[in-house]
Amino acid sequence: MPELPDVELYLSKLRERILGSTFTEFKSLNLFVLRSVLPAPASLAGLQVVGLRRIGKRIVIELEGAAFIVIHLMIAGRLRWGLCGQKLPGGKLVSAILRFTDASGNCGEVWLTEAGSKKRASITFVSGEKELAAIDRGGLEIFDSCLDQFAAALRKTNQTVKNALVDPVLISGIGNAYSDEILFEAKLSPLKLTSKLTDEEISRLFEVTKRVLTIWIDRLAEMFKNKFPGAGDVTAFRPEFAVHGKFGKPCPVCGKPVNRIRYSDNECNYCAECQNGGKFLADRAMSRLLK
Repeated sequence: MPELPDVELYLSKLRERILGSTFTEFKSLNLFVLRSVLPAPASLAGLQVVGLRRIGKRIVIELEGAAFIVIHLMIAGRLRWGLCGQKLPGGKLVSAILRFTDASGNCGEVWLTEAGSKKRASITFVSGEKELAAIDRGGLEIFDSCLDQFAAALRKTNQTVKNALVDPVLISGIGNAYSDEILFEAKLSPLKLTSKLTDEEISRLFEVTKRVLTIWIDRLAEMFKNKFPGAGDVTAFRPEFAVHGKFGKPCPVCGKPVNRIRYSDNECNYCAECQNGGKFLADRAMSRLLK
């Protein structure tokens, strides 16, 4: 699932292309992609794009008159950009098309694509700030918060710090990939309970979270400064990651193999030496295998 740095990349690239342009058309190619009835997309045609923002992992395109187009990419959703009529690779994966025209009459399209059989990505048309606010899960925006607010969010519930970081009700915009990287940099076990975190650990986690996300926002901006990211460019598995997706490979700090905890359709990657004093964390799948 695209996370905060990936969504910020999309927002940056969309601002370059559609801010100030006019929304002209919405086309659905998937029965389930449109999640709203009112306002009707056609009723918003002709409105100017006046802003773009992020709500958690959602992309919000603001139109004049307090109308909004909300894109939720979920797991496999991605955005593509092309000129109207342009043939782009992966056209069979397109679920929806948003069309915009700039002041010079140039027409461009944002494609929402989604790989796989589970079509979860969505577009919602919203009228008014009140309706838009109802979409917000309420998680803390890390760059708009202070240490005390971050500590209070973590201590609202007693769960693993890994789960707390990816809980959109507590912390906004962080998912499986960047939480692994954050916990590695913070030298914290992903299974440590939030109630057991010391004030020093919470302070360290707060600073590391902001630092890791900032590094990746800047890195992605540099990587794609001259182009819109392609379908395969927004990924949860990057060669520069320290531990996420690196099971069995050497830790960049201590050199010992990166470990994992598997659960449902996901896994958590960590270094036992750097994050847990050399002790391996229980992997339910492996524990069952070894009895």
